[in-house]
Amino acid sequence: MKKLAVVALGGNALLRSDQKGTIDDQESNAYNTSEHLLTLIRADYNIVVTHGNGPQVGNILLSNTAGHKLYGLPDMPLDIAVAYSQGFIGYVIEQQLRNVMMANDLDRDIISIITQVLVDKNDPAFANPTKPVGPFYTKEESERITAETGAIFSADPRNRGYRKVVASPRPLVISNQKSIETLARAGQIVIAVGGGGIPQFYVKENKLQGIDAVIDKDLASSLLAVQIRADKFFVLTDIPKVCINYNTPQEKSIDRMTIAEARKHLADGQFAEGSMAPKVRAAISFVEGTGKDAIITCADKLGIDNGGTRIVIV
Repeated sequence: MKKLAVVALGGNALLRSDQKGTIDDQESNAYNTSEHLLTLIRADYNIVVTHGNGPQVGNILLSNTAGHKLYGLPDMPLDIAVAYSQGFIGYVIEQQLRNVMMANDLDRDIISIITQVLVDKNDPAFANPTKPVGPFYTKEESERITAETGAIFSADPRNRGYRKVVASPRPLVISNQKSIETLARAGQIVIAVGGGGIPQFYVKENKLQGIDAVIDKDLASSLLAVQIRADKFFVLTDIPKVCINYNTPQEKSIDRMTIAEARKHLADGQFAEGSMAPKVRAAISFVEGTGKDAIITCADKLGIDNGGTRIVIV
């Protein structure tokens, strides 16, 4: 039986911080990322691909706000913006991955699934927004927007500016996970849990409703990986390995980290919220839930021996 891998793509898989975000940019980035996925496909893995949406969902919100102000169009809530982003990002990844596979004489069906994820409406994250979305702003620009709209901003840990932050509740249940697993184990490449999934909650018994939030895609991807009994969980980011003392003269990359060591580094504040911290928590959750290893790395190190940081039980 083929092994099953869940690969969580970082936001830079489609849109990088120094780009405007044109479709040409995003298609080119998705093609390049898809070339690295060939490593797993050629290694005869079945794969589920998940992805972030932080830059894109923020831009969708800006477009909605502009349309509302200028033309009186209905202002759409955040869960709808997440659904928008799932559709168009899934389309871009699916198309570019298919282009890469055709160029390499490979043939598998690729299926994008719009995925809803259950959260708790009383999750403390709603009182403490931490999930960055949208573009970077200067401090002055962020303060002006806060004064105009009440939006909350946070400084980027890598000193790239300020970004709007929104609530990021913990994912509880992934919708349609049985179908996702069935399709993936049958050999189809499945794109799911885009942007962490569309957040929903029970407004009353037997009635679901969307809620303003963006679920962290790494935590949702980890939950999915546990639920579908994945053999590998890869969290892709834009650096090859997890580092402690990041961006300082004492910076040190980590090859291997037990979950006890990872928890200590988290407690010591080594990993920034909205950046590496949720990736490490997602890796811990998968390792605890399955007993198997998780790997945090960049796309061009995917599947390479000793590539990335491996999180293990002991």
